[in-house]
Amino acid sequence: MTTALEAFEARLDYPLDSFQKTACERLEEGRSVLVAAPTGSGKTTVAEFAVYLARRERDARIFYTAPIKALSNQKFRELCAAYGEDEVGLLTGDVNIRGDAPIVVMTTEVLRNMIYAESSALDDLAFVVLDEVHYLGDRFRGAVWEEIILHLPDTVRLVALSATVSNTEEFGDWMHAVRGDTDVIMSEHRPVPLYQHVLTSREMMPLYVGRDGELAAGGRLNPELRRIASGGGFGRGSDRDRRQRSRGRAPQRRTKRVSRADIARALDETRLLPAIVFIFSRNGCDQAVRQCLYEGVSLTNREERQQIRAAAHAVIAGMSDAEQRVLGVREWMAGLERGIAAHHAGLLPAFKAVVEQLFQRRLVKLVFATETLALGINMPARAVVIERLDKYNGEERVPLTSGEYTQLTGRAGRRGIDVEGHAVVVWNDDVDLEALAHLAGARSFPVRSSFRPTANMAVNLLQRMSFDRARETLELSFAQFQADRDVVDQARELRAEQESLAGYDAAARRASGADKKRWEDRARKLRRRVERGRRQIASRTGTIARTFDHVVEVLVDLDYLRRDGRDLEVTEWGEILRRIYGERDLLVAECLRSDVFGGLDAEGLAAMCCALSYEPRRDDDGDPRLPGGRIFAAAYDRMLDTWIRLDDLAEAHRLPRGEMPHAGLAATMHAWASGVPFEKVLESAGIGAGDFVRWTKQTIDLLDQIAQACESGAGAGLDEDRLGALAKRAREAKRSVRRGIVEDASSS
Repeated sequence: MTTALEAFEARLDYPLDSFQKTACERLEEGRSVLVAAPTGSGKTTVAEFAVYLARRERDARIFYTAPIKALSNQKFRELCAAYGEDEVGLLTGDVNIRGDAPIVVMTTEVLRNMIYAESSALDDLAFVVLDEVHYLGDRFRGAVWEEIILHLPDTVRLVALSATVSNTEEFGDWMHAVRGDTDVIMSEHRPVPLYQHVLTSREMMPLYVGRDGELAAGGRLNPELRRIASGGGFGRGSDRDRRQRSRGRAPQRRTKRVSRADIARALDETRLLPAIVFIFSRNGCDQAVRQCLYEGVSLTNREERQQIRAAAHAVIAGMSDAEQRVLGVREWMAGLERGIAAHHAGLLPAFKAVVEQLFQRRLVKLVFATETLALGINMPARAVVIERLDKYNGEERVPLTSGEYTQLTGRAGRRGIDVEGHAVVVWNDDVDLEALAHLAGARSFPVRSSFRPTANMAVNLLQRMSFDRARETLELSFAQFQADRDVVDQARELRAEQESLAGYDAAARRASGADKKRWEDRARKLRRRVERGRRQIASRTGTIARTFDHVVEVLVDLDYLRRDGRDLEVTEWGEILRRIYGERDLLVAECLRSDVFGGLDAEGLAAMCCALSYEPRRDDDGDPRLPGGRIFAAAYDRMLDTWIRLDDLAEAHRLPRGEMPHAGLAATMHAWASGVPFEKVLESAGIGAGDFVRWTKQTIDLLDQIAQACESGAGAGLDEDRLGALAKRAREAKRSVRRGIVEDASSS
């Protein structure tokens, strides 16, 4: 009889690698897997086998999660092509397409919210794919991955896909500890070899050379580069250099700066296109395209230009002349036709999508991109160029980490497309050759947990379980595991003993006579062991459980939780808080409870939600311009007073203090919600079209949460008239901002 794996492999046009076959075999055996392998090695084949297994099992569903919406959209298109549109759904917060399909692609936040809502969609769920699971280390969103792994039903098998990280086994041990039956499958083999280069103003030079002096994937550092790095210049050097050496002085470095147009020409001449050049600033990416245009760089022929024009015109066909002008369409088209484009978060999503599609078709040959492109979007490049080995982190310039370098260069050389990949670092006098060799030689980086309890997490946990059980669950977190692996093992044993104790108590209730005494005696002994285990864990518990305790204290003080003996119950306003997600969950809930938003119209509510969502860039530090009218200003002041009160409360309870809300985009959002044309809004906003769309989507998401929370509260009889009216206003505000280009971006 043909196994599922044999039938699946027969459909492929390539043989499975050893690590792929092992991972698929474990899935077929009913186990979960953590697959860690280099970018481009074919990890997603394992996820595709999970989809295949789910479709073979009658009535089984699979969720495919990705960390960003762009990845979710891309995977949705791929699965539709493979299984048909009727079989595949998409849920990204602002898009809901066939959510009841057997295969559903979603962002991780959507799945986390479904778990907390105890959605019936989880009932027949067989698999969850966690793509880019090493994102768990992200300081802003990483906790969502841990929440999913901790709270998914035990019957669901996980397919966790990770880049090669140095603590894969630690991460896998934790997954096995909290979910059981999880195997770690690692591969350090890169099926497409990656060659490292340094681009100087004279030539493209190999970072490593073999014994014959030829290009090598690793090994001996190029002695010519060592000579240049020590100040030797190019070739034999100038007469002045030789005179300085004869006097025992190192010659001064005088290497010519490599321009962006020089980079383009060098890649073209060495046949390393298509390529991605990583520049760590949006403005730098846009300037790079302009510099190439100014210097006459062109990488396309007449037929390619015709295809590019057709694809681009399909996107801009419905735009007015004014919209095209404010979006810089003429310059964008000029670059595209020459095979050159920028890719960053400031671009309109539709423009980024065209760049990605044209790059995949090998029509756009060179993309200048920020590092967000390294997050797994399918843009196969033959070469990746890194302009600098440091970047500005908002406060100072810091060197790239080995993990960042690996992520960026991992885009070069894609399996089934290229036979080799190339990583190129642009030389300048600040390059530390030994540091570069370390970055190029490193193939992994550690994942550190960023998990911390929040107000929303606390009420969601306590709505589903007792305080002790919630605390024990948090002790199973990867953060706690990394702090003290023994606590996780003890907590798991304690959970099993508690389940046994419940069984003993039930048996004692049913029994009589000597059997009853025997069961009671067993229960008494086990209860003592459970209490002893609790004390041991309490004595060793780290910051996670203590932070949870402090969060609970705050929520009790504010009446989102109510004490009932040893246990806690979620109050009516706690039920509202359960439906508010994000960094400012408690602030939003307090504003709802104290009617801060009561006097605002739909446009004002949209502007307020923008202020509560917006994270200012480092150059946005001036006094924000508030929308006109005293009503909004008064509501904004009350919101800030509420934030100050909560911030003081957090400090009193030894919790981290939060960032103050910022109204930097509030006036812009108010104008957009009032119907002001897009081009006028963008001209006054001082931000890119992509940024505007992104913050509008964040505003829409918060408006939707407020509407649902208020509808839930009103439906339960809580302040029915007021919350019902606010829910209606939030829906109206959502409709007012989800229009035009924002609507198009949400539907794509």
